[in-house]
Amino acid sequence: MHGAHSAAWRHGVAIAVCTIAMLTTMPLTLAQATRPAGTLDRIRQSGRFRLGYREDARPFSYKNESGQAAGYSVALCQKVADDVKRERQLPVLTVEWVPVSFDGRFRALKEGRIDLLCGADTVTLARRQDVAFSIPIFPGGIGALVRTDAPARLREVLAGRGQVFHPVWRASATTLLQSRAFSVVAGTTAETWLKQRMSDLEVVADVAPVNAYETGLGGLLDRKSDVFFGERAILLDAARRSPSARDLTLVDRLFTFEPLAFALGRGDDDSRLLVDRALSRLYRSGAIGGVYANAFGEPDENALTFFRWNALPD
Repeated sequence: MHGAHSAAWRHGVAIAVCTIAMLTTMPLTLAQATRPAGTLDRIRQSGRFRLGYREDARPFSYKNESGQAAGYSVALCQKVADDVKRERQLPVLTVEWVPVSFDGRFRALKEGRIDLLCGADTVTLARRQDVAFSIPIFPGGIGALVRTDAPARLREVLAGRGQVFHPVWRASATTLLQSRAFSVVAGTTAETWLKQRMSDLEVVADVAPVNAYETGLGGLLDRKSDVFFGERAILLDAARRSPSARDLTLVDRLFTFEPLAFALGRGDDDSRLLVDRALSRLYRSGAIGGVYANAFGEPDENALTFFRWNALPD
């Protein structure tokens, strides 16, 4: 009788253990079944790779005279697309270039309207709360543009020349800056930096946020502002292409060092790995030099070192 009771007890325990195991694994199984497909899965199923780009961020991304996406970032993204097709062994891959606005570019990623953002975005901790980033693609930073007829003293102060640690010099520089008007593209890291820098130096001056680089350039030429701050490479390109190029001068100084990168959806490690692998191969092979030269001229040793340092080993 006692043996029969023990056998029944052991049988009951075994059933209970199996039931608990089933209940424990069921949520995981259901989660796996309902988990949305990753970017690479969607690309494989649809045969489409949707690349977002801004039309107003030349030389990184813009719409050319033929209405096609062009620029440094666009060329790099095309290299990534080539790798996606090769690594995933896709017989056909249609690359769709999707224009995105400055304000809506990250939202397009979060809402799944694009698979990769091919722009010129600084990697910040705040932005990483919403999107993920690739390895750096360009050694960016904040620069300043002034008119050619700007006072020499203003250009010296902006360039950081002089006795910057001397109290009398600093007071004089602060007074000079307070008599000037500044402009900056709203919502950029340049706007955040300028506000903080003015606070640190106790400079009280007019700052006019603008909605685009073209607007800021126009305001500078129309004497609505005396200094226009922004991503240095974009400022340089805009000044060179302007019909009033002779009236513009880029300050010989990089105020910050802000590596730029591609943005991707958060949590999609497979896509990020593929993008980083494609960029790393391009950097290590030296082929990045040609892509860089098409947009910015021949890369100097500092630029080549930047790519060597950021390339990841296989």
